[in-house]
Amino acid sequence: MKRLAFAAAAALSFALPAFAGEQYVDGTGYAVSGYDVVAYRSLEMNPPGTPQTAPVRGNAAYTAEYNGATWAFSSAENRDTFAANPEYYAPQYDGHCAYGVSKGGKVPANPNLWRIVDDKLYLNITDVVVGFWEEDIPGNINLAEGNWPGIEPKAASDSVIPKFTSEGPVAN
Repeated sequence: MKRLAFAAAAALSFALPAFAGEQYVDGTGYAVSGYDVVAYRSLEMNPPGTPQTAPVRGNAAYTAEYNGATWAFSSAENRDTFAANPEYYAPQYDGHCAYGVSKGGKVPANPNLWRIVDDKLYLNITDVVVGFWEEDIPGNINLAEGNWPGIEPKAASDSVIPKFTSEGPVAN
């Protein structure tokens, strides 16, 4: 009887959805420091080795909840677009630095240091780290994807983003 109960419990555990790790949220209290993650998709992406186009700040009047965090958007349309498919628009690795994940850790990410690869948004922590990331983007993504299942359940980074301060979203 004990074996049957154990087998049923084990089978049930495999049927349950996996829980996402904690979203990185900085001192602003918003995911991605209050920047509009939908707007990244409309920005011009610069080639590796050059700084990216500045992201768009969200507005505190247009927010949504996802993965235990508040997200800000520059318009109601962007908020609604995100709400319809948040997994698509949210940055990879719960907003942590993609290169950091490739090295096995959760460290914060700077919303100014972004790149969309294979239709996914990746953030990194510093311009120096971006240089390492860009040396082999596919290889670093492959490493990060291999590391992520083991580190995703860990708590979000509580570190601050170096050399970066965000005012958060625009006030109403």
